[in-house]
Amino acid sequence: MNEREFKDRTQKLGLRVIRLIESLPNSRTADVIGKQLLCSATSVGANYRAACRAKSIADLIAKLSIVEEADETLYWLEILVLSGLIAVDKIKSLMQETTEILAMTVASIKTLRDKHKA
Repeated sequence: MNEREFKDRTQKLGLRVIRLIESLPNSRTADVIGKQLLCSATSVGANYRAACRAKSIADLIAKLSIVEEADETLYWLEILVLSGLIAVDKIKSLMQETTEILAMTVASIKTLRDKHKA
């Protein structure tokens, strides 16, 4: 996957989460969890874009580490399900996409660290 494709993918993740949050029930709990989820999910794409402008390998690794907010996004999605605010079948594909983005980011960081050590 190239840089443009990953930018698009992380941006689409943020947009999907925005739509999800807008569909949540109107409650204090949903509002608080929704805000946390909104911040973490939209930061994934924003921080990946910043990583694409890194000035060095060390800078790239540091910025990609912030993209690992995808793990926080996954946490809040799980909390929505566990709290009964949304059924898992409604966000299963969103959770899968978040997991894949996280896995690709972690793999990239590991590869960069290995190359940086050499």
